[in-house]
Amino acid sequence: MPKFDVDSALVRKLSRLLDETGLTEIEYESQGRRIRVARNVAATTTAGGSAVPGEGEEGPEKESAAPGPEEPGAVLAPMVGTVYMAPEPGAPPFAKVGDTVSEGQTLLVIEAMKTMNPVPAPRAGKVKRVLVDDGSPVEYGEVLMVLE
Repeated sequence: MPKFDVDSALVRKLSRLLDETGLTEIEYESQGRRIRVARNVAATTTAGGSAVPGEGEEGPEKESAAPGPEEPGAVLAPMVGTVYMAPEPGAPPFAKVGDTVSEGQTLLVIEAMKTMNPVPAPRAGKVKRVLVDDGSPVEYGEVLMVLE
């Protein structure tokens, strides 16, 4: 295996990027060299889970008991990124508690690497719960919404 020097300045820069974005890992590849910087996922999830319920709760759409990914109707994050509930600031949300949605309808978007990725409804139903706040970081597999 070829030996190479680690670019500690790049590692520090990527680490700061993790802190700024709330991501748990980032991978960078250039000229055949790949650097992956990660933090403890369990600690980040626990911290994020305990901070969200106390801030900006709005009526019945936020509940303290987070459902697991196996819950029927759970809409999971397909990637790590920042969630946005509306197409642009000040616009009405794609979907809110009580709305009836059709299969494939956009429920929210996740920004990852400056790309907006729509998250479609996996099936038709009524939005029962919204478990994320606009502009918050999300992890892969995290439950975003629950449809009934």
